[in-house]
Amino acid sequence: MRSARLLLGLAAVAVAFAAADTYVVVLALPDMMGSVGIPIDQLQRAAPIVSGFLLGYVAMLPLIGRIADLRGRVPVLVAALVLFAVGSLVTTLAYDMPTLVSGRFLQGVGGGGLVPATLALVADLYPAERRGVPLGVVSAVQELGSVIGPLFGALVLAVADWRAIFLVNLAVGLVLAAAIRGLSVAEERAPASVSRPSRPDVLGAGVLLVTLATGALVFTRPSQLMRDLTWGQLFIPWAGDGRWLTPLGTVTIVAAVLFVARCLTARRPLVDLRGWGRSMREADLVGALFLAAALAGVILAFATADPKVQVFSDQGLWYLLGAAVAAIGFAVHLRRAEAPLVPRGALRRAPAWGAMLVSFFIGAALIAALIDIPIFARTTVYPDSQLLAALVLVRFLVALPVGAVLGGYLTRNLPAGAVTAVGMALAAFGFTLMSHWGLSSLDDLSANVPLLLGGFGFGLALAPVNAAVLASTDDEVHGLSAALVVVSRMVGMLVGISALTTIGLRRYYAEQADLPTAREICHGSSRCQEFSDLLRVAGIAQEHTVFAGAAVCAVLAAVLALALFRTAPTRAVHTAQALRAGG
Repeated sequence: MRSARLLLGLAAVAVAFAAADTYVVVLALPDMMGSVGIPIDQLQRAAPIVSGFLLGYVAMLPLIGRIADLRGRVPVLVAALVLFAVGSLVTTLAYDMPTLVSGRFLQGVGGGGLVPATLALVADLYPAERRGVPLGVVSAVQELGSVIGPLFGALVLAVADWRAIFLVNLAVGLVLAAAIRGLSVAEERAPASVSRPSRPDVLGAGVLLVTLATGALVFTRPSQLMRDLTWGQLFIPWAGDGRWLTPLGTVTIVAAVLFVARCLTARRPLVDLRGWGRSMREADLVGALFLAAALAGVILAFATADPKVQVFSDQGLWYLLGAAVAAIGFAVHLRRAEAPLVPRGALRRAPAWGAMLVSFFIGAALIAALIDIPIFARTTVYPDSQLLAALVLVRFLVALPVGAVLGGYLTRNLPAGAVTAVGMALAAFGFTLMSHWGLSSLDDLSANVPLLLGGFGFGLALAPVNAAVLASTDDEVHGLSAALVVVSRMVGMLVGISALTTIGLRRYYAEQADLPTAREICHGSSRCQEFSDLLRVAGIAQEHTVFAGAAVCAVLAAVLALALFRTAPTRAVHTAQALRAGG
């Protein structure tokens, strides 16, 4: 049991580190844009850097969760960390937008895959009535990553280039993957076993080394080699000007193909591609692709929009139409497939599908805090400091892990619906107080009350939602159900920020339309402090509307949790009876 807890601890650290990477890109984004030739005043062109990560994080999550159910938690944890490390390497070496987005996509797939596997691991190690605390701890470290991420990014950027951030990701990802793999092998090996370890695939390792070495040269193009009369020939394209059409690029592609062929044919390959292929087919790859396409359409519709002027992007209707078609295809496929991605009846209990609905509204409310609290601070008391404005949010985020641990503890003895409802009621109360903030409210210590209440309330709700879905689904679908809860939360965040910001902007434009003209207030001048103050008041009216909308989302989450989690067998008392009642 001790080694199992250590394994869970390593998985939790991996989840925290991947969560930190989600937020670290915010500070590094301007430098990343410059490295691929995007001017800082064209921020909209950098949207794929963010949406690429989200696409990988969300769209592939159900498939990864299902594979974790079929293949095991540890192999998925190790594979997710390796993918995260590979994505970090590609991001580090990126020289243009496609390679940068590809790296971020791989990071998203790997980072997202850690969450359902870790939550399912908790379910494997603890009975339903004892999962609350470990689930709370996992939720706490995940949210702690959101606090550490910006601080980590600021620290690295103060002493090095943005690429150093992803080099650290590469190293940590590989170390954690090796540690988890080593711990798992040590646990599986019998103490009295004298069998010799299997011989590594030396040939496969050699081909992989050639692929990585030549690929790194293609990405970096060292100036000393390119200027050399002999070695420089390797960088001259056969045709056109593409890097991969050079002799060195050709060697990399051929070596990569040979490595894949080796993994598919070797008796003990370095990477078990055949096994992973079987797992994907067993997990219903076709159904997963349908669902991924539906989620991708929603993500692209909202993530690429400018919320200042629109709920979703100019192409959003087409994205949503494609998502609808894919969703219909997914529904038809589920009815016809012999072994569908979501097994029939897997989510039949109300707490199982209800957890996804509750998670959606939690995400819609949470994103308002993450985005609009710093915006409010920048609009009012810190107009010239992005850092100080961001530090206001830290007060909210610090309380969140505390609430997560306590929420897990309370779930052992109190109904999951009640704990969730109390947490979201506190969050709603905090948002209500924020909706009455004035121009100088953040200068007052009393402003800490809604920030701490809101963060604590959100934290309180995290563990019971996960506990409810895990307790109300069979062991064989814990990875999938955990993944779907995370997907629901992320989709709620995307939809929530677009909808709430658009509603808030309507309030802003209405307030602005009622203002006297600048010349009327400034006695003929086009600008003065009094008029600027009136514009700021109109700006905080927008934020007030967003906070009020977030409070409504929080209340909806609380009510739904009370109604839908009633039969969730998460407590130590009457667990078996509650499970039968929920069935």
